[in-house]
Amino acid sequence: MLMPIPRKKLLIAGLLATVAAVAIGVAIKPATSKLSAPAAIPVRVISVAERDVPRYVSGIGSVLSLHSVVIRPQIDGILTKLLVKEGQLVKAGDLLATIDDRSIRASLDQARAQVAENQAQLQVAEVNLKRYKLLSVDDGVSKQTYDQQQALVNQLKATAQRNQAAIDAAQVQLSYTQIRSPVTGRVGIRTVDEGNFLRMNDAQGLFSVTQIDPIAVEFSLPQQMLPTLQQLISATPPADVNAYIGTDTNGQTGDLLGEGHLTLIDNQINTNTGTIRAKAEFNNARQKLWPGQLVTIRIQTALNKNALVVPPSVVQRGLDQPFVYRVKGDTVESVPVQMVYQDSGLNIIKGVQAGDVLVSDGQSRLKPGASIQVLSDPPALTQNNAAEQPQ
Repeated sequence: MLMPIPRKKLLIAGLLATVAAVAIGVAIKPATSKLSAPAAIPVRVISVAERDVPRYVSGIGSVLSLHSVVIRPQIDGILTKLLVKEGQLVKAGDLLATIDDRSIRASLDQARAQVAENQAQLQVAEVNLKRYKLLSVDDGVSKQTYDQQQALVNQLKATAQRNQAAIDAAQVQLSYTQIRSPVTGRVGIRTVDEGNFLRMNDAQGLFSVTQIDPIAVEFSLPQQMLPTLQQLISATPPADVNAYIGTDTNGQTGDLLGEGHLTLIDNQINTNTGTIRAKAEFNNARQKLWPGQLVTIRIQTALNKNALVVPPSVVQRGLDQPFVYRVKGDTVESVPVQMVYQDSGLNIIKGVQAGDVLVSDGQSRLKPGASIQVLSDPPALTQNNAAEQPQ
């Protein structure tokens, strides 16, 4: 015979059953959540841009003057006057300085006097020669006398030529007392003051005159660039060359100093460095380029028209070939691409279309078919930055 269960025990058993059911539900819930869809992976995206992309080659160059002349005296003498100041711009033919010319002028006057005396003697001798010639027909004078007069005339003519040469030499010496600029340019630092005695063999000279406008930049490029340089210099017009004040920390060019054109390729390759020298010429009216200055030069070597460009972070390295993640709805797909060109600022690729949305950040957690969450609007691709690698 069964004994009745007390009500108190029944209540306790019911409570225990309820707690067990709740615990079982809690235990089942995490297991059920593990079977749900994985969370979306946050990424940033960018659209494939289509534009013309110029390619460049860059190098370090040195600014050179097309003409630089050390002004030296061509005769010995005292420097009487300096007519220009340091740093002054002068033109070719401008008077720069003068040297004491008194002794040379005295020599010139003496030579002129000798010429005048000789001319008078020559006139008398020629008159006598004509008279002797007429008399010699009737044997009025001997043949010997006539020949002697002819020799005297010839001697006086030779003396006249010698005296004229002395005048010309004195005039040349006199011109050397006025020192004129052989080129258009800027006067450098003066090394001699007025009153000093100058000598022709002084190596230091008075100062230099250096042409500033136009000006040149000499630079070296790898020997592999020779065919490209030959094409660029034979083009009409020759290739443009830009000069910059160096580079920034990101490898980009600094402030533009001048825009010139390629003018010369050296006639041989340096076997020690495997480079070839070239020269470009620049108009320099604003004098931003200065002789001896080191600059970065950049030459456009090619132009990719209608190129598909993306930032370097978009392209991923695969085992067989590069690939990108292309957004397809809320997921991504892997698309193999071909690298046409790459540099520090952009990549030119093939295998996608202009306007395709590609993942630019967050690829490390992705795989084909993964769900994504776009964190922001596609950033604009900057107009950078064309290639600065040898073509």
